[in-house]
Amino acid sequence: MRILFTLLCLSLLGTCVSAQNSGYTKVDGKYYPYVVDDCGDTLIVAQLDDMSVTSPEAFDSEEDFKLYRRYRIYAQRAYPFAVDAIRIFRETEYMTQNMSKKERKRYNKNLQKELQEKFEEPLKKMSKTQGKILIAMIENEIDTPIYDLIKELRGGMTARYWATLGGLYGHKLKQQYTVGEDKILDAVIDDFNVSYEIPTVELDSTAVEVR
Repeated sequence: MRILFTLLCLSLLGTCVSAQNSGYTKVDGKYYPYVVDDCGDTLIVAQLDDMSVTSPEAFDSEEDFKLYRRYRIYAQRAYPFAVDAIRIFRETEYMTQNMSKKERKRYNKNLQKELQEKFEEPLKKMSKTQGKILIAMIENEIDTPIYDLIKELRGGMTARYWATLGGLYGHKLKQQYTVGEDKILDAVIDDFNVSYEIPTVELDSTAVEVR
């Protein structure tokens, strides 16, 4: 879909753009490439984020539709936390890939303090359903139960503690979110992209290696 959308845009621009008039212009302190079309207009060329295009959902009943609307509202609240959680998970995965077990444990301990300061209070204010959707978003992206993730990062005793605590609020941490068990939740999860890729740094030919 993204490739099709890009080709469509390029086809439309191609009817008016002259590639001979191009360069870079500064906007809000950043430089962007531009082209001047045959009409004399300057067009900024920018890389857009991915977007999700979905067809209208069909529901079996009014109750299902209301549940979908409620899930979407809760998902909007959970979304920023899910995005941050996935980002931190991917960065931690990347940073610790060559560490020893001892170094990884030390790194995760320091990370835990940062996570508590950032997430503890906001997450306490989440309802049971909001927490359920947040967990589903994260598990769907990393394809790992939250329980197993905690066990890997903090050990079995800590994982069992959080599983017991989560059970008091209705969160079954050992039971991973599975596509197909709740079709309405599946539809909502599909509407939110929480993926994150580690940025890569590309050096040009003028870069100098520092020793």
